[in-house]
Amino acid sequence: MTTLLLIGRAHPRFREKLSDGFELLELPDSRPESITPDMAAKVEGVTTFNDMTPALIDALPNLKIVANFGVGYDGVDAAYAAGKGVIVTNTPDVLDEEVADTTIGLLLNTLRQLPRAEAYLREGRWLRDGAFPLSPLTLRGRHIGMYGMGRIGQQIARRLEGFNVRISYHTRSPRADVPYEYHATLKDLAAAVDTLICIVPKTPETRWTVNAEILSALGPDGVMINVGRGWTVHEDDLADALARKAIAGAGLDVFEAEPCLPEALTAFDNVSLLPHVASASVATRNAMADLVADNLISWFGAGRPITPVPETPFRG
Repeated sequence: MTTLLLIGRAHPRFREKLSDGFELLELPDSRPESITPDMAAKVEGVTTFNDMTPALIDALPNLKIVANFGVGYDGVDAAYAAGKGVIVTNTPDVLDEEVADTTIGLLLNTLRQLPRAEAYLREGRWLRDGAFPLSPLTLRGRHIGMYGMGRIGQQIARRLEGFNVRISYHTRSPRADVPYEYHATLKDLAAAVDTLICIVPKTPETRWTVNAEILSALGPDGVMINVGRGWTVHEDDLADALARKAIAGAGLDVFEAEPCLPEALTAFDNVSLLPHVASASVATRNAMADLVADNLISWFGAGRPITPVPETPFRG
């Protein structure tokens, strides 16, 4: 029987879907030194929550496939795995709509300060102090700039169309399959719009690309939303821009050193903060877990992964 290793917090669906056809072993952490001789001898496939280093791959000499829970797999060294002939899969598509929905919610929360309004009501201040203050910002008439126009970015843009806002975007190259205005640089996009939504992956090219220069270009009416990766935004520059009122507000679901976040960002009333929950519904996380399991079942049963990442050696 094929042996699989569930690394980190094992989603209950992994056991539910895989226990009948596989021997399941579990590893609570991803340290290579935690691999036992039994694991090293038997494990052919693993599940991971975006944490698979070259050292961990080397510690499992019979490894054939890494099934990652999540679309982003920057914590999995897919290129190194490919060099070892190891397949890597991820979970695209099944969370796109949930993340897009959350992005719209975060945008509205930021513009209309809805979490503050609810807290005001719950604290009894509506009765005691009168009506909640008018929100200084609105979605009406805004020009949205999408930094990233992949699967999730396109879902966000489709939802924004229903709000009758103008949409533009920046990616490395223009896309022929979207109707929105393209800007060749992020700075050009930021200068043209008043709302910037970041939905790019974590790559060396996206490190701190939203910085003081971009925020300055966005301007004093600008709002920045990040639902991609925390390291895209220079958080010190963001806090400084907010303090100087160089931009009007921000909404973030991701942070560079999460679960830690800069304390400075918690001090602003015009900032909405979420603990990386964009895809965090039971239904969506179950669908992601099912796809992880289905990739393993398909690979060991039919010799074909369902959603291999581009670096993977599989060509089918």
